[in-house]
Amino acid sequence: MNSDMEQRIDALDLPYRTREDLKATLADRDVTEEQFEQIIKMVFSEYQKSRIEPCEAVGVVAAQSIGEPGTQMTMRTFHYAGVAEINVTLGLPRLIEIMDARREPSTPTMAVYLLDDWAFNRDRAREVSWQIEAAPLHEFGDITIDMENMQVLVMLNKGVCDRRKISVDEIIEAAPRKIREKRHFRDFDVEGDPKSASLTFTPKNRESYQNLFQLAEHVRNVIVQGIDDIERVVVRKEGGEYILYTEGSNLKDVFEVEGVDTSRTRSNNISEIADVLGIEAGRNAIIQEALSTLNEQGIGVDVRHIMLVADMMCMDGEVKQIGRHGIAGEKESVLSRAAFEVTVNHLLDAAIANEVDELNGVTENVIVGQPIQLGTGDVKLVAKPLNLKI
Repeated sequence: MNSDMEQRIDALDLPYRTREDLKATLADRDVTEEQFEQIIKMVFSEYQKSRIEPCEAVGVVAAQSIGEPGTQMTMRTFHYAGVAEINVTLGLPRLIEIMDARREPSTPTMAVYLLDDWAFNRDRAREVSWQIEAAPLHEFGDITIDMENMQVLVMLNKGVCDRRKISVDEIIEAAPRKIREKRHFRDFDVEGDPKSASLTFTPKNRESYQNLFQLAEHVRNVIVQGIDDIERVVVRKEGGEYILYTEGSNLKDVFEVEGVDTSRTRSNNISEIADVLGIEAGRNAIIQEALSTLNEQGIGVDVRHIMLVADMMCMDGEVKQIGRHGIAGEKESVLSRAAFEVTVNHLLDAAIANEVDELNGVTENVIVGQPIQLGTGDVKLVAKPLNLKI
């Protein structure tokens, strides 16, 4: 395809994505002028067929196109494809999670992609996984309770520290700080000795064994390496490169780890994506997650139905759910809100606030018994008055 054809494709009255796909398809092919005209004609024909009719009830069509296949979906939690250690919610529960815009999915996971220098080297990929996976203090040495002196003693294993690329000094600094900050426990004193690779924790109240055992529990489980929210990381080789699958999600902190490819790494926590990367990324995540959930069950739904739902959920700059606390509960129409839930409350509130219902939507017109403003019902005839002189 020559540059003249490329310019002609750019000038066509077609969606941007269609033009780009057409250019990519024809890029490496020798196309004659006659063939090019034929292709353009066919693309235009298909595009015209795919467009909706004016006054089409797109919302209703989208709702039934997603809702009906939803009845065919399974309701179990599955293992991640090929990763036995990580569970992930799929099927109908996952679709409900997406549409409800849950702040936290029931099984948050991430697929962490790596940059070229890390993606093809297993040892370097493993090093990145150690920077991400939450590692409690008891994995780095022995923890004993000295009941005679009322102390918790930690003897660090230098071999483990070296293997996991973390220094003894870092652990001695991080452990007490994290106990105070993350675990919100402050009633203790601590002494660290880098030479002997040891830490000694002493409760401020030495009269109580309960305090000692409580402190020991905090010391055992304090996270000294990795990201607190990510409980497990599995390194898996796919298509020649190593990818990290996580149990737990923390997009912001993972992006700061060296070697992570931020352009491809994704999470299944849509609210987190919207908070970290913005509302457009949240919208794209809703589309991708809903499509992959449906496709995984062998259900084909046109992407435009899901795009419409995603647009509705994100149009106010934040991810809103479809239900009562989101789109359905915030409709302008009083009668539509009253028909959805808690009828009397909505009508009373509207009466007090002196609200007016414009009767623009489907529900409110059905309630008052007049044609809905869709399809042929949206066409209005206006007659101009004739100035007749008698």
